Amino acid sequence: MPVTSQGMPSELTPRRVACLQPSATVILAALGLLDRVIACTRYCAEVVPQVRDSFRLIVADSWTAKADEILQATPDLVIAAVPYQEKAVAEILKAGSRFLGLAPRSLTDIYGDIAAIAGIMDASRRGESLIAEMQAEINAVQAATARLHHPRVYCEEWGKPLIRSQPWVAELVEAAGGQFLGAPGEHTSAENVLADNPEVIIAAWCGASDRVPLEKIVRERGWAETQAAKQGRVYCIRDELLNTPAPTLLQGLRALAGALHPQKFPHPFGLRCLTAFHPETADSSHL
Repeated sequence: MPVTSQGMPSELTPRRVACLQPSATVILAALGLLDRVIACTRYCAEVVPQVRDSFRLIVADSWTAKADEILQATPDLVIAAVPYQEKAVAEILKAGSRFLGLAPRSLTDIYGDIAAIAGIMDASRRGESLIAEMQAEINAVQAATARLHHPRVYCEEWGKPLIRSQPWVAELVEAAGGQFLGAPGEHTSAENVLADNPEVIIAAWCGASDRVPLEKIVRERGWAETQAAKQGRVYCIRDELLNTPAPTLLQGLRALAGALHPQKFPHPFGLRCLTAFHPETADSSHL
């Protein structure tokens, strides 16, 4: 029986993977296995532009999966992740392919997902190296900010209703030298945020890329008197850098560090700042 370099019988190693969530595509790309991805979502293409330059099939995501689309791709592995509905899971299972379902909350969960994907793809050593690289980068940023002032940070992943960012983002905020306000992932209100008076406000809305209307939310939510607005510390971070539980979080970490400590981490990718609040003008201030 043919065996791969890491010991798995070659016929058991997936060769045709359908990724229904961007995080899976990012992880496979980081492992050097993007050639195995034969189907992915349009959101995957936004985060991993390389998939646009191929003949990969574009399928519905974890939330709206369709069995007929999956069957058309003839994958030997389907990877999906939260968010998904019971109906979508039923559609995935109906397709009959092996299914790896991910539901990360913390950085530890994300490392586990990387290890799981690497293991099933017979790339465990590469997975271990990737996890070690991520941990080293996070530890380095944390060490660099350890002695600095840690500002109070309100970070949200959605604006209607207001939802605080996920637990792994809270961990990254702490590593970047900030204090994450509130319970990660909880619904909140404009009044509660105003009462907390954050020193930094960060919006990273799911699916919005870098298009969060910062001036509008400050004006309509009555946040002009927060320390963050008064000091010009209201930011948008590109959605995919914080809401994709994958190695792209390292770019999100650098963006967070740039928002919290701009002198030490100047001009990171994916960070946009509302440097002053002018109700009569459009939201057009950029780093």
